[in-house]
Amino acid sequence: MESKLMDINPSIKTLLDQTFDSFDNVLTQHDFNPRLIETGKVTYVGRGNARVNGLPNVQSEELLQFPNHVLGLALNLDADEVGVVLLDHSDQLTVGDEVRRTHRLLDIPVGESLIGRVIDPVGRPLDGHGPVSAAERRPYEREAASITNRSPVTVPLQTGQKVIDALIPIGRGQRELILGDRQTGKTAIAIDTILNQRNQNMICIYCAIGQRNTAVAKVIDDLRKHGALEYTAVVVAESDAPPGLQFVAPYAATTLGEYFMDQGRDVLVVYDDLTSHARSYRELSLLLRRPPGREAFPGDIFFLHSRLLERSTHLIESLGGGSLTALPIAETEAQNLAAYIPTNLISITDGQIYLSPHLFQKGILPAVDVGRSVSRVGGKTQLPAYRAVAGDLRLSYAQFEELEAFSRFSSRLDEETLATLERGRRVREIFKQHQYQPLSVPEQIAVLLAMTAGVFDKTEINQIRKAEEVVQKTLLNEFPDLSEQILEGEKLSEEIQRAIIKSAENRIHTLNQ
Repeated sequence: MESKLMDINPSIKTLLDQTFDSFDNVLTQHDFNPRLIETGKVTYVGRGNARVNGLPNVQSEELLQFPNHVLGLALNLDADEVGVVLLDHSDQLTVGDEVRRTHRLLDIPVGESLIGRVIDPVGRPLDGHGPVSAAERRPYEREAASITNRSPVTVPLQTGQKVIDALIPIGRGQRELILGDRQTGKTAIAIDTILNQRNQNMICIYCAIGQRNTAVAKVIDDLRKHGALEYTAVVVAESDAPPGLQFVAPYAATTLGEYFMDQGRDVLVVYDDLTSHARSYRELSLLLRRPPGREAFPGDIFFLHSRLLERSTHLIESLGGGSLTALPIAETEAQNLAAYIPTNLISITDGQIYLSPHLFQKGILPAVDVGRSVSRVGGKTQLPAYRAVAGDLRLSYAQFEELEAFSRFSSRLDEETLATLERGRRVREIFKQHQYQPLSVPEQIAVLLAMTAGVFDKTEINQIRKAEEVVQKTLLNEFPDLSEQILEGEKLSEEIQRAIIKSAENRIHTLNQ
């Protein structure tokens, strides 16, 4: 028995020696690098904001960590305390809680995996489909591309809506403002534009800021029903979210869009809406005791939106040639375009689409007021075939609206004026379009070509919709190769135009009989 113990002891001794040698090596190689953790104390907690002292080295817009995983952004750096905007509800915070510096800016996850997902501005999932996996994380704020890195806007962004694509065209990389009173169809235009990007190699991002939960749920459901979530990401900061979360929402959506733009892809971002964004920032600023200015908005509200929308651009080819198109939405009150926020946004953007409540009440949908709408860039992006058809249409339509207004005061009109009015009413009827029914470019061109040639002049107003469908089918059935030629940027020859008009006239004549 003793001999067996003597045999085992050497092996145990060897094992112990090896173990202690390993411990010695680990301790020798370990690089002890103590890290300073700066903490402060909460001195005040309000709705969406807090004040903290004990963080003298904190930097502007640095991310702070509160108890219970509550996050905040340091915005006010005062001598004795720090004003913090909370990105979560403040219900679980109390005075005296410990606050830690993170030494980093707020960043959000970006990547292909976010397509089809619904997230909040911090990157947390809201759709119940599990955690978000990301290719990388990027800060929510970023400098806009320099002038030398920008390329001219030359490629059209087709919205699928005749009145916009014909009269107020938009280019990829442009910033086009959509504004109007409440319930005039602003979101509907943006959603139809997203639906029309199917199979167009376009990534879409819908950013809801301060919208009702029911309204956001309806938009998401509409996108899902029409298959648009396959190429769309949704960033949501609903109306009951903390104002700090609403404040960072459009920047987070832009950061996500820039990830795809840097890969050379085309991106469309819809901000719905920046009026609510400005109100949330005004609330935060007043709570942080910043001095109010016009309409109680802080003085930097213009810079707030300009640094956001300046990130939309078309990059040069050496940087991939990607683009980020912005469709910000703004709300007016009583058609007041001269209010502070609308005038700010109009001066920042490259044009605006104004929706009139009077047209909306008359059932003229989309209720685009052509006289007050403009695109300062998009005209150069129109396809040659489109430009040839819709060249003088905007001016003639605006003249018709003026003539119609004055004709109400006269009971005796000459034949030429009556013919102009009848043509204008049919043009307006053509521009009407149901929601969720965007039209392709060839279909639009066929209808507009027939309209400018007077094909619909003898068609009753209540038959215009059927006549329009007949013309669309005529192009697709009798000229199948023409669609590709139009999309490739080829001009319509006079012979082709005459053939389309002749075929449309025959079909419309049969319909009128």
